[in-house]
Amino acid sequence: MRLALIGFGNVGQGFAEILVERGSELAQRYGLQLQIVAVSDLFKGSVYNPQGLDPADLLTAVRADGNLDKVQAPQRGWNALETIRSSNADVIIELSYTDLETGQPALDHIRTALQSGKHVITSNKGPVALHYQELKTLADQKGLQIGIEGTVMSGTPALRLGNDLLAGAGIQRIQGILNGTTNYILTRMEAGASYTEALADAQALGYAEADPTGDVEGFDAAGKAVILANLLLDAGLKMVDVQRTGISKLTPQDIIEAAAAGERWKLIALVEQTNEGVRASVQPLRLPLSHPLASVSGATNAITYSTDLLGDVTLFGPGAGRAETGYAIVGDLLAIHKNN
Repeated sequence: MRLALIGFGNVGQGFAEILVERGSELAQRYGLQLQIVAVSDLFKGSVYNPQGLDPADLLTAVRADGNLDKVQAPQRGWNALETIRSSNADVIIELSYTDLETGQPALDHIRTALQSGKHVITSNKGPVALHYQELKTLADQKGLQIGIEGTVMSGTPALRLGNDLLAGAGIQRIQGILNGTTNYILTRMEAGASYTEALADAQALGYAEADPTGDVEGFDAAGKAVILANLLLDAGLKMVDVQRTGISKLTPQDIIEAAAAGERWKLIALVEQTNEGVRASVQPLRLPLSHPLASVSGATNAITYSTDLLGDVTLFGPGAGRAETGYAIVGDLLAIHKNN
C-alpha cells in the first residue's frame, strides 16, 4: 500500500516512527506492506519517489535540519494538491493543520484525493466535523474509504467502538472527556492551582497552545461532539448546533464547593437522542465521584456510550500524542486493507 503524507509534523513523524519500528511486523502479521512514496509539508518541503522513501531517512533529515532537503528523491517541490494528484499513492494521509471554521486546506486535499481515486485517512477534525457527509458520499460513489479514527480520541479507538462494535447495541447517549488540555487544567485546579497557574503549566508541558481558546472555550470538544453525533447517530449537526461553554470562568471556589459535595468538575461533551432529535453540548459539569468519567485525571480522555442492550460502556485512553495519533493512522490503514 503506497502512502502520501500531507503534513509531516508530530503526527506524521509519529507514524513514520511506527513504520520504522513495526513495519516488518505489520507486513508479516497482516500481509500489509506500507510504503511512503511522498511527503508534502508546507514548511519542511516536498519529496516524491514512486519506488518508496525510507521513513528512517525522512526522520533523520527532519531531526537534523528541520526539513526534507537532504532526502534523496527524483521529484521535489510539489505542493500538496500536486502530490495528491500526481503521485502513485493508493492512500492520502492528510495531516495538515486544523481549522474548525472552514475545514481548509484539508477539505480541498481530501476532495482532491477522492476525486483522484485515492483512499483518505485524516486525523484532522476540521473537514470531518464540517463536511463529513459530503466527503463520505463522494467516497462511496468512488468505491473508496475514509479513515477518521484519529479525529476524536487520537489512537484510542472511540469511533471504532461506537461505529462497529456497538453498532447494534442502540446508542442513546454519548458522554466524553474529549479534550486532554482542559482535563489536565481541571486536575491541577483540584490540586490547588488557580486557573491561570494550571493553564501556564499546561502550556509549559505542550498540552495547551499559546492561544488556548480552542481548548479552554470548548471548540475542540465541540468539533468532536459533532463528529460523534453525525457518524454514530446520523444527526447532521453543525458546529453552531452545539451548546458550548468553556472552563475559563471556573474559580478555585467552584472546585472547593464541588469537592465538599463529593463531586468533581469535568468538561463534558454530550450527544444524546431526544424526542426532538439529536442534541449536543459541551460544558463543565459537576460529576459525582461514582461516575466513571469522574476518575479520569490529567490529559487522559474517556468516553461513555449509553446503550439499550449493554447499558454503559466506557473507554479510557490517550486523546493526543505523537505515537498515539500515529497509531490511529495504522488502525485505519488496517481497516482499509481488510475491507479492500
